[in-house]
Amino acid sequence: MSEENDPEADEDDLAEGLEQKKTSGKKIIIIAVVAILVLALGGGVAYFFLSGDDDSENTTDLEHGGQESDLADQESSELLFLALEPMLVNLDTAGGKPKYLKITIELEVDKQESLDDLTKKMPRIIDQFQTYLRQLRIEDLNGSAGMFRLKEELLIKVNDAVYPTRVNDVLFKEMLVNG
Repeated sequence: MSEENDPEADEDDLAEGLEQKKTSGKKIIIIAVVAILVLALGGGVAYFFLSGDDDSENTTDLEHGGQESDLADQESSELLFLALEPMLVNLDTAGGKPKYLKITIELEVDKQESLDDLTKKMPRIIDQFQTYLRQLRIEDLNGSAGMFRLKEELLIKVNDAVYPTRVNDVLFKEMLVNG
């Protein structure tokens, strides 16, 4: 008799196919469960890092009645600016013709206490700015990318100089380069 018409061979093939199907179904379930666990773990880690100090703020809000602390934050937060005296620095020209940068800057803060602290620490701020600006070359100031880098570096320098006070932004009022 040929194997094609043999009922026992058909049953054996059917049993093997069902066994393979059960095994592949189990594999799919295991893979799905592992994938869900990995996604859940990743989501938990992302939530932990992205939530920051929100939990401590919510706890503070609950302790102080919620609305009162929100109103206090809104009242104490305002837009304030501190104008710095114009600065004139010579740029690094590597022995070439001297080039100068004249820059006038305003610092943005959101609390009167921060503005007062900046005024007290003005010599430190000017020193940080002068030291950094003297290292610049004319090429460092070219284009909007150069302006953006300069703004970001000055913001880092001022926040380092006045820590724990926080400056929100460095604003250019005037920027002239001779040469």
